[in-house]
Amino acid sequence: MARRRFLSQLVALPFLALGVKGQESKKTLKIMMRSSWGTDDPTRASFVFAHALALSDAGHEVQIFLTADATALMRKATTDAVIPIGWPPLSELRDKVVAKHIPVFS
Repeated sequence: MARRRFLSQLVALPFLALGVKGQESKKTLKIMMRSSWGTDDPTRASFVFAHALALSDAGHEVQIFLTADATALMRKATTDAVIPIGWPPLSELRDKVVAKHIPVFS
């Protein structure tokens, strides 16, 4: 009898653990995203900006580091001309990145 009572108490333990997990606070990450895609592939060039915005909206600290062909994206005239397929124009993403104060290095 005592054994059954003990086993029935053990069955309830996993459900108690679920309540504890729901109360944990989210850990914010520091993320540096690197891209080398430039104007030759506008969709891939915009990924780093779109993903940085999504991660920033999730509460993480994000930095963007542009290398190789992607350094051309630092010019306003260049980003105004880049229009990816299925994504907002890079100029819109750039404006949102600037508004959120996400650092961009090249």
